[in-house]
Amino acid sequence: MTDTRVFATPAGVTIGPLDDIADGAARNYVLQLRAGRFHGFVVRQGAAVFGYVDRCPHMGLPLAQTLDAYLTPDGSAITCSWHAALFAIPDGRCLGGPCPGQALTPWPVTVRGDAIVTA
Repeated sequence: MTDTRVFATPAGVTIGPLDDIADGAARNYVLQLRAGRFHGFVVRQGAAVFGYVDRCPHMGLPLAQTLDAYLTPDGSAITCSWHAALFAIPDGRCLGGPCPGQALTPWPVTVRGDAIVTA
């Protein structure tokens, strides 16, 4: 087993049931791939899902200090718990904080049937 961190996944990997994420919430996923471990998270808004690599563009740290705590209290944006940067849920662009002009790295995911699948 390797401890190398990777920043992309192949398409077609089922990562879990859609119902594992409450509407308006986010969940962390770690996938062990041949090349190493991938760390990402998915935000659910109704039937739509938005995936991102769990890495802040400002400092390269994981966004959440507490498991699955990726969203602002009102659920309107993604937040970095280290430096309070805010990111738009649909496209990951920086809305405020120490990351102007930057964005989260997308992790392409989709819903197929009742499951979240890498795209």
